Amino acid sequence: MVFLAITPVGLADALRAAKAEDAIWCGSDAITEADYAKLEHPNLSRFIYELGDRELIADAIGTIEEHHPAQTIWVEAASQN
Repeated sequence: MVFLAITPVGLADALRAAKAEDAIWCGSDAITEADYAKLEHPNLSRFIYELGDRELIADAIGTIEEHHPAQTIWVEAASQN
């Protein structure tokens, strides 16, 4: 399974929920470059751009599909209350 985290809270949730073999991807708005480097998580990948725009999320999903074909991708989404 692959997790796509959009926010810092979503990334923290994904890191807790992921199994050792799961991949986690996030945008630059979910974790700073410095914190990403310090974390040294083997299955965490960070886009160099923010994912606050739905169009960018679609592009990110396309990239993830290229790297993880036939994998289920879970995307963080905030409720629209």
